[in-house]
Amino acid sequence: MNDWLFDDCADPNEEVRQQAIAHQRQLTKPAGSLAELEDIAIRLAALQGHPDPQLERLWICVFAGDHGVMEENVSAYPQSVTAEMLRNFASGGAAISVLARGLNAPLEVINLGCVQDPPAIDGVTHLALGPGTANLAKHPAMTRQQLSAALAAGRDSVERALGAGTQLYIGGEMGIGNSTAAAALASALLSMDPARLTGPGTGLNTAGVSHKVTVIQQALSLHAEHLNNPLNCLRYLGGFEVAALVGAYIACAQAGIAVLVDGFICSSAALCAARINPACGDWLFFAHQSAEPGHKLLLQALDAKPLLKLNLRLGEGSGAALATPLMQQAVALHNQMATFSSAGVSDKH
Repeated sequence: MNDWLFDDCADPNEEVRQQAIAHQRQLTKPAGSLAELEDIAIRLAALQGHPDPQLERLWICVFAGDHGVMEENVSAYPQSVTAEMLRNFASGGAAISVLARGLNAPLEVINLGCVQDPPAIDGVTHLALGPGTANLAKHPAMTRQQLSAALAAGRDSVERALGAGTQLYIGGEMGIGNSTAAAALASALLSMDPARLTGPGTGLNTAGVSHKVTVIQQALSLHAEHLNNPLNCLRYLGGFEVAALVGAYIACAQAGIAVLVDGFICSSAALCAARINPACGDWLFFAHQSAEPGHKLLLQALDAKPLLKLNLRLGEGSGAALATPLMQQAVALHNQMATFSSAGVSDKH
């Protein structure tokens, strides 16, 4: 049912990478002076198979779903906020809605399943996989069928993005309680004490974070015998929206679309995707390092260099949207700067 996850990913074009490196050396600047901006352009050239990469056509998709672990009182916000935010996304009032407009990017919103599922909302796709996940501290978070459907929801979003000629895919998430699921998933994948990976999420105090750690430890102990591969870790500990992101990241790599990964929750999905299909890692850029203490550890595990560090903790894909203009400027510099010969500027000896 999930065999597609293991299909080959597209290969970066090594010949084009070398062409892009050579081009960077000819631009009117000291070699390497634009540092990571040069790396972005070179990577994109190799991924797109063209020495002049482009980042004009974007695709932003927010996946939403509720979490049964909210029974354990692990968030400062009520669960009703998930469904309420769906309306806010669609009406254009959420942060990612504002940022998507500023980028002239389409914003796709997919409701995978909420406890209080709202009626039809224009601009929101309702998939109804269930009234949120089960309580991961007492049960597997998802059935096998729900996991497969959530993964496929991510793949289907990428197929729509591919049809639109997308050059950069941004996945966002919304789900009250999902930082608990992300920390549990990361703990299992990294075999790491959840106390190192668990943070305040939407604003828990110290006692709240301590309780959250206890809940995650209970879940890890309960499901220990099943946490023997990344797909099982995702099924027993993840969320609908986390699974959709995993599916989207792998599908992007298979389709040859670059991905800009957002914050802590998205990075936990990226780690899971890379553990399932390691070659997808070539296609992942990382937007920022968030305020969640575990995010730095996830980025280290992924050998990732985040573009920004603004202490964000919002989610929704907002940090990735904020980092997108930086990537676009890296591309513009690569494509539009004069070379030493064309500008009549002397190169170093």
